[in-house]
Amino acid sequence: MARGSGKSGKKGSGDPSAASRGLHTRVKTAKGRRLSSTRWLQRQLNDPYVQEAKRLGYRSRAAFKLIELDEKFKFLKKGLKIIDLGAAPGGWTQVTMERLGKSGHVVGIDLLEIDPVAGADLIQGDFMDDDAPDRLKALINGPADIVLSDMAASSTGHPHTDHLRIMGLLEVAAEFAFDVLAPGGTFVGKVLQGGAENDLLVELKRNFKTVKHAKPKASRSDSAEFYLVAMGFRGENKAA
Repeated sequence: MARGSGKSGKKGSGDPSAASRGLHTRVKTAKGRRLSSTRWLQRQLNDPYVQEAKRLGYRSRAAFKLIELDEKFKFLKKGLKIIDLGAAPGGWTQVTMERLGKSGHVVGIDLLEIDPVAGADLIQGDFMDDDAPDRLKALINGPADIVLSDMAASSTGHPHTDHLRIMGLLEVAAEFAFDVLAPGGTFVGKVLQGGAENDLLVELKRNFKTVKHAKPKASRSDSAEFYLVAMGFRGENKAA
């Protein structure tokens, strides 16, 4: 809920951008600080999603991306089993645990260490390692209802290269989702502007009833990221 709106609501709902319209904090360039660092700090200080994340106890502004996607597509429900790929620092895991309740189960993995989130099983590791899928399957203990992927490779500054790298991660995440999702399940993955490559999009549409692209308001306006939301897994690729 946006601060100062005069309305009450549950944690994580609303549009934080409305709370800081017209407000702006300038940051002086300190001695020894690069201009790029000053610009980053100024953007953080003036970002309503960063401010609202701190107020609500979320670990990153990215939590609001998942909140907005769920409010649009309604895929997070009580008691589901979810695998969170690229989970650090844990904002998406926090949101899923809030919306799933005590009967839900979330398993997450990231290259970086993730501080514990109550009710979730979080492991540090590379999802691209050969043993990572089996580690996640063992922890989720059965088919998953949702696979979330907010994985992103480090930016090279070259748009075409960055697109190929993030699409590679998306393809691997989608293949994992085909293997682990229960029928009717959902896959949510990050893509860059231009959306999914045609071959992957065809495969997703064959395996899910609906496949859509969305850009949450919480995604920075200068960011090329979008999210792909595939719902209604048909289960055709699941191993016997």
